[in-house]
Amino acid sequence: MELDPQQLIEDARQARARRLNAVVAVTVAVLATFMGICKVKDDNIVQAMQQAQADKLDHWSFYQARNIRQEVADATVTLLELGRQGAGAESTARYDAAIASYRQLAKEQAAKKAELKAQAEQDQVSYDALNFRDDQFDLSDASIAIAIAMLAVTALTGLWSLYFAALVPTAFGLAMGVAGLAALPWHPGALVRLLS
Repeated sequence: MELDPQQLIEDARQARARRLNAVVAVTVAVLATFMGICKVKDDNIVQAMQQAQADKLDHWSFYQARNIRQEVADATVTLLELGRQGAGAESTARYDAAIASYRQLAKEQAAKKAELKAQAEQDQVSYDALNFRDDQFDLSDASIAIAIAMLAVTALTGLWSLYFAALVPTAFGLAMGVAGLAALPWHPGALVRLLS
């Protein structure tokens, strides 16, 4: 029985296509799984960012309230000091006690205000650190989505060269995802600024 050269060529072509499609399928499955893991961590980071933002707003609001209380106490001290000047000797002691009380209140409000300012500034630091990691997951997501799209075209065209080209965004996406999961300091700031 004689082998048909055309059939041998077609069989070889189909075998290459099956191998490429199998490699593409495994790559897509791995990338989708990795994206899912990253998505869970990224969602937790976004929740923490929202909490840090809410805490910052709360602390600045309390800071403003303390500031108003301090201003009212300072203004009351001024009014009491002016009233004391025209008061008789029997009222001076009461004025002095009220002045001392409001000065103490203003001092307490200033101290509490300083604490709230420090807390609000720390909330911003926490938010920025979380945003740094969120950027890593965003870049990972986008790169892997590009890679999966390229892999879909690879499966349609059967071009190994396109598969190897898809490995570029794959590698970048995996690197950014690992950086986000492990809290590594890898952050392409220029790219993030370009996309922001």
